[in-house]
Amino acid sequence: MRRVLFLFLDGVGLGPADPAVNPLAAGRYPTLDYLLDGYPLLMATGRVSTERADLVPLDACLGVDGRPQSATGQASLLTGRNAPAALGEHYGPRPDARVRRLLDEGTVFSQLEESGAPAHFCNAYPAGFFSAVKRGKRLLSAIPYAAQAAGLRLRTYEDLAAGNALSADYTSRGWREQLGYADAPVYSAREAGAVLWRLARPYQFVLHEHWQTDLFGHGRKLNEAVADLTLFDEFLGGLIEAADMESTMIVVASDHGNVEDCSHGRHTTNPALGILAGARDGIDVSAISRLTDLRSVVLDFLRSREN
Repeated sequence: MRRVLFLFLDGVGLGPADPAVNPLAAGRYPTLDYLLDGYPLLMATGRVSTERADLVPLDACLGVDGRPQSATGQASLLTGRNAPAALGEHYGPRPDARVRRLLDEGTVFSQLEESGAPAHFCNAYPAGFFSAVKRGKRLLSAIPYAAQAAGLRLRTYEDLAAGNALSADYTSRGWREQLGYADAPVYSAREAGAVLWRLARPYQFVLHEHWQTDLFGHGRKLNEAVADLTLFDEFLGGLIEAADMESTMIVVASDHGNVEDCSHGRHTTNPALGILAGARDGIDVSAISRLTDLRSVVLDFLRSREN
């Protein structure tokens, strides 16, 4: 069975080669080096194709002036529609009624569910999150909103404890150290990658959302961003070691730039990160250049499973 594992990293663009401001230039990332034959994740690198992966810079501006934002960027990824153009502006961080309406009209989650291809949004949320949403104190961001609108259940601590969901930080350390869940399962990042593969087995599409990268970019926290991206690299390595890469495509993508330039703490107009790894047969990588292109890449890959 073909699968797509979509690893979403919030606020990661392809930026300058200066290690004083760009954690992608400052750190060492052996898994990414392995996939891309050592080519760095920088704007100057451009497009790269290797035996194992493709690096595809993704236009996040989409013809609309201003700095790309999370709500419209994520909506563009999920729907394949140019959300900033539809609204006449980049908007975020969380969807307003206009963005929610776009998501309600169809996303990769809903299209797969309607076609009988099982999908899974694997992030777990603590009880306080659900309580805040219920009280109207918190709006869902675009990805969990789209998953729920497609009929998927948002995962809880019980799912995390049972190994059927993952923490946004991969390891679940934050659940113990910050959220007070003393019995939360704690993994190394590499172990978490193997857990993702195990929980993905019943599904054809699984999405995991990691948002800490965007926080470190806004906070201009270069060293913390290097440590966080190192964690992601180890997580990706564990996933690749465990997965059937002959029939699985791993998509790593972001919604806009931010953390790649820690000199100012704002979103950037740089291309967003895009990587396709593993099985990519039937995919015209040369046609991928914008956030809006990835939805059809996922659907085309999965629809060709019977060929």
